[in-house]
Amino acid sequence: MIAAVVIVFVVGILLGFPLVLTLVGATAIPGIIEPTFPGNIQFVLRSVIGGGDSTSILAAPLFILSGIIMAKGGISEKIFNVFAYALGKVRGGIPCAVIVTCLFYGAISGSGTATCAAVGAMTIPVLLSLGYEKEFSGALVATSAGLGVIIPPSIPFIMYGMATGANIGQMFVAGIIPGFLIAGCLMLYTVYYCVRHGEDRARIDEKVSQLKKVGLLPLLKESFWALLTPVILLGGIYSGVITTTEVACVSVIYALVVSVFVYKSVAISGIYTMMVEACKAMAPIALMMAVATAFGRILTMLQIPNVLAQFITDNFKSKVAILLVINVALLLIGMVMDTGPALLILAPMLLPLATQLNINTVHLGIIMVVNMAVGFVTPPFGVTLFVASPICGASPMRLGKKAVPFIGMFLIALMLITFIPQLSQCLL
Repeated sequence: MIAAVVIVFVVGILLGFPLVLTLVGATAIPGIIEPTFPGNIQFVLRSVIGGGDSTSILAAPLFILSGIIMAKGGISEKIFNVFAYALGKVRGGIPCAVIVTCLFYGAISGSGTATCAAVGAMTIPVLLSLGYEKEFSGALVATSAGLGVIIPPSIPFIMYGMATGANIGQMFVAGIIPGFLIAGCLMLYTVYYCVRHGEDRARIDEKVSQLKKVGLLPLLKESFWALLTPVILLGGIYSGVITTTEVACVSVIYALVVSVFVYKSVAISGIYTMMVEACKAMAPIALMMAVATAFGRILTMLQIPNVLAQFITDNFKSKVAILLVINVALLLIGMVMDTGPALLILAPMLLPLATQLNINTVHLGIIMVVNMAVGFVTPPFGVTLFVASPICGASPMRLGKKAVPFIGMFLIALMLITFIPQLSQCLL
């Protein structure tokens, strides 16, 4: 039956069937082949319904909705102006301000593609007007957008928690230091690139002078409510006052109040449209979560996770080698599979192996999501490359080539996160 599951899954992927249908087929095939198997069709249907019947799953559409509201409210520009004011005078300061903007906007949207679209649409034209190469500008934003799924709140963290039972609030807290570490690594290369290739300081100084004329206090006043968003969300989670789902509700209410009444950049009449957009974005994710829950239970019944764990431990003896193998496998899968499905399918399979190696469940989740974030910008299927491409006017493959050094810095951070678990666990 294990062979049948693998064959159905692989054939479905190769033939280009929708991943949900492929998962349904792979989940149902053991019960079809062997009617006495406990995981029969009735069990699969109950598992799918049970997978969708979860309070935790409500956090995902709510965070998506709050991100959409903030994006419509032009929040990214207000955040960028503050950091451009602070960093614009130093070498590589403006591109570094873009990275920090992605970091903070990720704490609002929880999505890599949303971060790339919102921040890229505003900052890439600014970078081009200041004389930076279009390939560099696009690659910078496409790579930095990966911070959107590492800095909490993160939709992939919610998916991982649903798949493994890990505490989603702890996942959010554990992503803070890794997110800042990755941002720091990206900024190091950015400064090196700008020093080596030079900058048009005349244009940059003119841009910074315009911000200086506005003044720091007015800029802070304008962006205060945007910058306060991650403080409120993380403060609620870290203090334990409210749950992750309740934080998601707070994020929607806060986004509405700030965008509609404070910044007045969103009309009340447009709220319904944004709710519809959030539902459309969440529907395939919710269905995938429900089906993946059933798939994970069938895998457990077939003992596939234990077989995989045994295979790896039999062929690789040291913990370092096993962690390297896991990272390489995740990186390769992240190149060709979307983050959500990859986490929902692979997390339950890797959990027994992590248990054998005494790897904390939360730490495993951070490793997996960081790997998936690298996949966002890895050619040929890096989704943020395709989002940034039309904005900067360069092909995705050209952006991918320019992004290689950024990816290298991402991988350095990944290795530190993998082998220094305290980076993701010290705040728990």
